[in-house]
Amino acid sequence: MRRYLSLIALLLLAQVSLAAQTAFINVNVVPMTSDVVISQQTVIVNRGVIEVIGPVDEVPIPEGAMVVDGTDRYLMPGLAEMHAHVPDASSKELDRYFSLYVANGVTTIRGMLGQPSHLGLRQDLLDGDVFGPRLVTSGPSLNGRSVSNATHARQLVEEQHAAGYDFIKVHPGLNSAEFEALAETANDLDMPFAGHVPVAAGVQRALELNMATIDHLDGYLAALLPASSGGSGGYGGFFDVLLADEVETDRIAEIAQATAAAGTWNVPTQILIEQYVNDIPVAELRSRPEMRYMLKETVQRWADSKAETIAESGFDPEVAALAIDVRHRLILELQRAGAGLLLGSDSPQVFNVPGFATHRELDALVAAGLTPYEALYSGTAAVAEFLGSNTGIVAVGREADLVLVNANPLTDIGNSHRIHGVMLRGVWYSAAALERRLAPYRAANE
Repeated sequence: MRRYLSLIALLLLAQVSLAAQTAFINVNVVPMTSDVVISQQTVIVNRGVIEVIGPVDEVPIPEGAMVVDGTDRYLMPGLAEMHAHVPDASSKELDRYFSLYVANGVTTIRGMLGQPSHLGLRQDLLDGDVFGPRLVTSGPSLNGRSVSNATHARQLVEEQHAAGYDFIKVHPGLNSAEFEALAETANDLDMPFAGHVPVAAGVQRALELNMATIDHLDGYLAALLPASSGGSGGYGGFFDVLLADEVETDRIAEIAQATAAAGTWNVPTQILIEQYVNDIPVAELRSRPEMRYMLKETVQRWADSKAETIAESGFDPEVAALAIDVRHRLILELQRAGAGLLLGSDSPQVFNVPGFATHRELDALVAAGLTPYEALYSGTAAVAEFLGSNTGIVAVGREADLVLVNANPLTDIGNSHRIHGVMLRGVWYSAAALERRLAPYRAANE
């Protein structure tokens, strides 16, 4: 089977070599370096890199180039999903998830629960041996069950660094000494650590220790409780949403500014929290069009999980609604303070179908008060800055992970989902070609 896949990859590479150049003609470019559109351009991609951008009347079309008509369309960078969960490289679900990501214009993902097989998978994706987005991967998470003491925490960080993982994933349950040891070792090795904020540490200490990203806005609501509150040490519900009625909202700007000063980024995964605790009926969530691409048992498991959450003792829908509003305010203040935001939905989790959920997260960021440009920036140019990558911007010399959409995404964020085609590492896939990849997964549920 592996030899067969390698043959397909070689054939694909041969096709690319015969037409190494692609020309997007008369296209509107959304460079994501500023909130502008550059109209009527020709963009030439040569062997996976953007080689030329210029007015359509001035740029000649290279002989033998594949031509893509960009008339009345908009060329933007590929999106990144910065909080993804990736199955083992041998999983039958891998192609389903990767195809869904790419079909939705997601060309980079950050795997937040890594495993050894992801190291080889990361390279296979870059080499074209496996179809899918670029992969940034953590190792297995460090948490209250996987770490036995501070010395063990240091050892695990050193081992993951030596193995070649991109960053350390932090899960709940670490005590203060373990988290401090993890952070100090990671900083010494110049290896980012990211994820959850241990309750024993709190947001302020995570900022002081140079945590690369805080995901889910974890710990922020607890950090905004008054000193008299015992909520931070008790039951706060899913990511402390049931503490929202105690939060001192006048301190949101202060903690946002502290986050910006520390240089810590946030991946809000707002759509995950909303879908867990909002009042949208489970039946409505199950009937969304993207659910047709997921296994029925997966969707049922998601439905059961949401039902269990809202049925928990002490769950208050009014406080949950308030929590969504508080989180919106926090996201907006982080943006205003200049604290980095990165696009991520936590897929595939409760009703978060890979790729589709990334666009729902864009909607959530705009609902929080960001402009469409600011929301898209969090999944394009901001990711390039955070990762130090050569994607995320439409500019000469940048690697060609691109999305061609049928309307301007800067005027309506929903237009980012009107995809005409995706260029993945210099290879062009039309929307029809991508849909053919998805068709077997859809058919299995019909």
